[in-house]
Amino acid sequence: MMKKYALCLFALLSLFASSCRKDTLNIDGPNIEESLSTFRVLSPFKCSKDSVSFGNPETANFSASFNKVVNWEISVTGQTSKARKVLTGQGKKIDATNSTWNGSTTFFPLFKAERCVATLKIEGVQDSFQVPIKIKSPKVNPGFLLADFENGFNPLWTRYVQSGASMDFNIKSDAFSPQATKYLRMAGTVNWDYLIGLVDFNAKAYGTAKTLALSSNPDEVYFNCLIYGEPNTNESLVLFQFKEDEDANGTINANTDDQYDFQVTVNWTGWKLVSVKYSDIITLVNGQPAAPKGNGQHNPNKIGKVSMLHLANPANGFAACKIDYLIFTDKPLEP
Repeated sequence: MMKKYALCLFALLSLFASSCRKDTLNIDGPNIEESLSTFRVLSPFKCSKDSVSFGNPETANFSASFNKVVNWEISVTGQTSKARKVLTGQGKKIDATNSTWNGSTTFFPLFKAERCVATLKIEGVQDSFQVPIKIKSPKVNPGFLLADFENGFNPLWTRYVQSGASMDFNIKSDAFSPQATKYLRMAGTVNWDYLIGLVDFNAKAYGTAKTLALSSNPDEVYFNCLIYGEPNTNESLVLFQFKEDEDANGTINANTDDQYDFQVTVNWTGWKLVSVKYSDIITLVNGQPAAPKGNGQHNPNKIGKVSMLHLANPANGFAACKIDYLIFTDKPLEP
């Protein structure tokens, strides 16, 4: 009996020892020796190109390698615009698989044709590493540009501004511009009405057609814009109304044509990208969901007018915001 017991115990111990061997363990992450080793750069921080034309379009990527797994961050800063693109990752190597840049931005404004500096920082490492890169032409976003205000107010747009106090419904060109050089500021005090002012972007301003040249598939049409919330002002509401001319007769009938409404509450400070898929936009009446009055189908290719209204609670005083780069795309905008 004792011999049998000893044999069983020996088998169990052998099985336990075998299961604990290092080569059978599934260990994630670096080993202890690597973790405790001093950080070293094995290949220096580089950019694949000295200059790049993102508008062509081209891309650039960064590279470096290390003796251990690290958390890294690359921040590209435009020397003129002060735009910033941030790329992050973890590993021993930075290469085209994890650091490709297409000219997009993380923090506004958008990049311009300018010189940039890319800075690599490693978590827990005091030193940083830099390489220059020149943008020969900035990224171009394909789509239908509704307005970026670079050429002023189109004479075929319609503008209406209330006669309140401290009214400002004008195109500006200053350091606040997030894209190119100009934007629209909408501001004022109207103590009797929610409406401060509006702009109608009429389809006829974009060619001879009575409707905008957009896809008929509402799942392939996104509306995007950049909105700046001004601090210490009454909360702005920006309401976009997409008015369909379903029979393409050049006249939009509020009782028989669909209208879809997208209202943005500007409750932030600074520039922010706002993007929405056309099929997700609903009809609003006095801010509440309602049934559309046309065929009830989202037909972006039948949009005859886009109205942009700046609204604010009249009891709360002066309201202001800035807006720029209104563009339709086939996917959410990556500015």
